[in-house]
Amino acid sequence: MSTYSLLTNCEQLGTPIGVGIIGVGQMGRGLIAQISRVPGMCVRGVCDVNLSAAGNAVSYYMSQLQGRQEPVAVSNDYRKIIERKDVDVVVDATGVPEVGANIALHALAARKHLVLLNVEVDVTVGPVLSRWFQAAGLIYTGSAGDEPAATLELVEFARSLGLDVVVAGKGKNNPFIPLANPDTCAEEARRKHMSAHMLAAFQDGTKTMAEMNLLSNATGFVPDCVGMHGVHADVKTVGDALRLVEEGGCLKRYGVVEYVHGLAPGVFVIVKSPLQPVDDELRYLSVGEGPYYTLYRPYHLASLETPISIARAVLLKDPTIAPIAGPVSETVAVAKRAITAGEVVDGIGGYAVRGVIETHEDMRRNGHIPIGLVSGRAVAKRDIQVGQFLTEDDIQLDTETTVWQLRQLQDKMFA
Repeated sequence: MSTYSLLTNCEQLGTPIGVGIIGVGQMGRGLIAQISRVPGMCVRGVCDVNLSAAGNAVSYYMSQLQGRQEPVAVSNDYRKIIERKDVDVVVDATGVPEVGANIALHALAARKHLVLLNVEVDVTVGPVLSRWFQAAGLIYTGSAGDEPAATLELVEFARSLGLDVVVAGKGKNNPFIPLANPDTCAEEARRKHMSAHMLAAFQDGTKTMAEMNLLSNATGFVPDCVGMHGVHADVKTVGDALRLVEEGGCLKRYGVVEYVHGLAPGVFVIVKSPLQPVDDELRYLSVGEGPYYTLYRPYHLASLETPISIARAVLLKDPTIAPIAGPVSETVAVAKRAITAGEVVDGIGGYAVRGVIETHEDMRRNGHIPIGLVSGRAVAKRDIQVGQFLTEDDIQLDTETTVWQLRQLQDKMFA
């Protein structure tokens, strides 16, 4: 049966999937509203530090139920939502690594499936969390609609056809402004009704790096270089731009993740076939001129697609996207302003650091720090220059945070 058929069956039987949603920012609000239109699914609880925002989201949801009365709990304590007996699956829409780490542990203890709209925690401690949820017979998954999952869908589609995938990636949705911070983003964030910290993480590249990090961990593909290439191309030219250097492109190898200016808001894979009849047919079908062909999805619907992952987790026990094993890539912290010794260093979407992708092997060899660990009270040990990759010689991490402690366990598990 299709996912839709299974959901319709739940609706007819009166056994809807109960969803608890934590985080009522732009993504969380859209998801809550969308579930009002999804058969066989209902919101059972909503949590946000801003109780007014949570209440407003629930009020709108209730107004769309067309006469149905469904109790929805509202709280600023995520534990009260996770522990509800009528909640089958928890959605983390916070985007904060430390908060996400605590939500994940509590969901695991409460034996609830977990769907993440929090790529930041996933690329920091996802491998260990995924392993634990799997051992408990629970689903840990990223969300459909986010670029990593949308791209993985194309990867799996191509592989199911027997095509070789050589590059997988996304278009960058925002201009790349490496030194962006909440102040420089404030006016645009206000117009877009979103958090200035979130917009800063988009503009300074952290979000793109983390998204391709998540795709890397789910496929085994790696960044071709630190930070990826970020070429400028469109659907017709990206297959030429992302070839090997000896073929006229910029890549040193295939089997890579990449982002492209000019393809937003879509995702893509570049494929080829060693079979001449297949290559001939791809040309005949006007997929391209070959031998490399671009398969392109021109949109991703972010949290509006999250109900698909919720349904897959509960009804099919199937993750949409999850790490295949230990970390393949990392998103590490790079200073985006001069930092003085003794200064508290803020994390993702803040004023001090941005994220850059590199392989896990490079991170270990260089002693770089995953940006998701710059949490709590992290303090500079010495002066740090703009553009410097941070190491533990530069910064004292807060070892009391949950995300730091989980990372220690993950490092031991996958050593």
